[in-house]
Amino acid sequence: MNHSTPEDTVSDDTAALNERHRQRMARKKAVIDAKIAAADKKIGIIIVNTGNGKGKSSSAFGMAVRALGHGMKVGVVQFIKGAMSTGEEQFLRRFPDEVSFHAMGEGYTWETQNRERDIAKAEEAWEQAKRFLTDPDIGLVVLDELNIALKYRYLDVHTVIADLLDRPAMQHVVVTGRAAPPELIEVADTVTEMNVVKHAFKAGIAAQAGTEW
Repeated sequence: MNHSTPEDTVSDDTAALNERHRQRMARKKAVIDAKIAAADKKIGIIIVNTGNGKGKSSSAFGMAVRALGHGMKVGVVQFIKGAMSTGEEQFLRRFPDEVSFHAMGEGYTWETQNRERDIAKAEEAWEQAKRFLTDPDIGLVVLDELNIALKYRYLDVHTVIADLLDRPAMQHVVVTGRAAPPELIEVADTVTEMNVVKHAFKAGIAAQAGTEW
């Protein structure tokens, strides 16, 4: 006679589920460990954050904080932005020995309405970017909204790519902004496209300090 109780059945089912999970994770670990072992190159990478969704600059500045945590020096150039101070600028300027921060735009293109002036500011910003891209002491370079300057052809994409590829071997670069050009995507090592699912602005909610700027 079977004297098992419903509790015993549940316990057996849970044990079987846990064992299947353990076996599945063991197989997954073996695959991941093999991939990690094969990825043995140590080199600076180009990261591009693009797309219409929120989070491109936020991710880049998260990486800046991460780099600082590893003792790297960080160089930041903001294209387009600069008409108003942002939270990331105010925070990172607290570390003048580790971070060189340059907000070199004069506002969004629909605010400035002056293409020649925008081009001049973008060219000035790229000169600063090149100083970072030739400095082996800078571990991470953040080129915020560079994609916008490339989209509007304020800068020549081939010149930009040549300078990026000529940087110190162990230097990382993060480029942000919508509409990354295909030429840049081609040479980048990591490309992430942020897509919109929902955005508070469409519900009439204003940009908030600490989340948008």
